[in-house]
Amino acid sequence: MTTAATPWRGIHVASALPFTDDLSVDYDAFADHVRFLAAGGCDGVTPNGSLGEYQTLTAEERARVVETAVQAAPAGFGVMPGVAAYGALEARRWAEQAAEAGATSVLLLPPNAYRAEREAVVQHYREVAKAGLPVVAYNNPIDTKVDLTPDLLAELFHEGLIVAVKEFTGDVRRAYQIAELAPDLDLLIGADDVLLELGIAGAVGWIAGYPNMIPQATVRLYRLATSGDPADLAEAVRIYRDLHPLLRWDSKTEFVQSIKLSMDLAGLKGGACRPPRLPLSPELTARITADTEAVIRKGYK
Repeated sequence: MTTAATPWRGIHVASALPFTDDLSVDYDAFADHVRFLAAGGCDGVTPNGSLGEYQTLTAEERARVVETAVQAAPAGFGVMPGVAAYGALEARRWAEQAAEAGATSVLLLPPNAYRAEREAVVQHYREVAKAGLPVVAYNNPIDTKVDLTPDLLAELFHEGLIVAVKEFTGDVRRAYQIAELAPDLDLLIGADDVLLELGIAGAVGWIAGYPNMIPQATVRLYRLATSGDPADLAEAVRIYRDLHPLLRWDSKTEFVQSIKLSMDLAGLKGGACRPPRLPLSPELTARITADTEAVIRKGYK
């Protein structure tokens, strides 16, 4: 669970961003969603991630999303904005904006305009660390083509540039390599469908997708999976089996549309995505709807 000293720990929801009918940002609905997640037991939000469609936002919108999240957050509720940008100087400016707005930490991808070499990655994190907020590295080589390997993460940590890593590779073996090379680097679950495996391996946080729809159930699952109490494991496995068909949509190309559709089916405001994301095909809509309704029928919320 997050504390003032470690505001990046616990469950930070990679928050979906609601739009109005003309696809402008619905800031009031977003503020309501932040409060909903806090009431559901989550520890914070991560606005301006891929799930928040940050790549489609103007600079003014992107800044206001962070400000809205901070203003809506109750006391003790963390705000960890994504500060990814093609240039390190721009990423640092977004980290500075987050600090000025009152955010508690930031989430930073490596350089992703090209397949950056190791020294460029290190320099990128050095630049953003100058903003002064705790930096959580985001390892997503599937999308960025830059892999923050355990030894590179250890280098970044030992230089004091990062405090944690959001691990999205799906390779749960990395948890143990990271712990060996940098024992004090915090491991955060980066994909919903490896929550149990990384929770058992020692994760102290989760930057999460499906809590947008079912915060209470996913908070309970996370607490059970990370408690360290063997007595909790059987219940964690039971819930995980129930939720896994839904959780695995978080790792699909259509994860933004999927989570927003599930939110709609749960009576929340998910809604449409901005281009270039297209509406789901009828086949995918039917599959996600079936998986979502199965979870709702079982009483999860």
